[in-house]
Amino acid sequence: MNVRKLAACMLLGATFVMNASAALAADTLKAIKDRGTIVVAIDFTHPPYGMLDTKAEQTGTDFDIAKLIASDLGVKLQVLSVNGPNRIPFLLTNKADIVIASFSITDDRKKVISFTRPYATEPILILAPGKDSIKTPADLAGKSVAVARGNTADLDLTNVIKEKDVKDVQIVRYLDEATARTAVSSGQQSIFAASLADAIAVKQASPNQHFELQFRMSEDPLGIGLRQDDPQLLAWLNDWVGKNLKNGKLNDIYIKYFGVPLSKTVMN
Repeated sequence: MNVRKLAACMLLGATFVMNASAALAADTLKAIKDRGTIVVAIDFTHPPYGMLDTKAEQTGTDFDIAKLIASDLGVKLQVLSVNGPNRIPFLLTNKADIVIASFSITDDRKKVISFTRPYATEPILILAPGKDSIKTPADLAGKSVAVARGNTADLDLTNVIKEKDVKDVQIVRYLDEATARTAVSSGQQSIFAASLADAIAVKQASPNQHFELQFRMSEDPLGIGLRQDDPQLLAWLNDWVGKNLKNGKLNDIYIKYFGVPLSKTVMN
């Protein structure tokens, strides 16, 4: 076989593989409907997004959203429990169809997975004892700050320290949000970089430590995570988010657990 024929065969083979992969990925929505079940990954260690109630039953904003999606698809809901670090691996290894787990949309994550349009936002804050004890990133200089490893608060804290050139900040990274909350609530750490949900949980769990919300580092959009090259499922989910923002159902879920309405930035 000459070089030209070999190149043509290789191109044909590569095109076939790419088309086959795209066709396989595009079948996710159909596969969900055919099997009659959608597998949704949810983090139940991150209240009120995902948690267990007093009867050890699953609940939270992300769980309610998953139930609503399954209902509107006309399929059963199968829940897969995950944590922050394994959300993406479980999605990429096809253990879950989608991830709804207080999943912040970031440029780095978009390199490996896709996200729907935002359905909510997640404020990222600094929590510490005393009112206005830490007003700006510069006030973190020389201090130790607890954070859950690899989550959005970790990324935002690292970026803020770098951008503001804050010196001698010791970032203490814990395995996940639950471990970080326990470390702060128990007094091992006194400064916490966290989502609004985690910050409120620590504040409520440790009233004697007089924790207060200090300053907001960012407000990150939350999206439903899915595998790349899955246009049919992405289109359906984007349409679903838009409709349920418009009809108020997503806002009702947020108010139910947070006591405040969704940010206006996701309503446009």
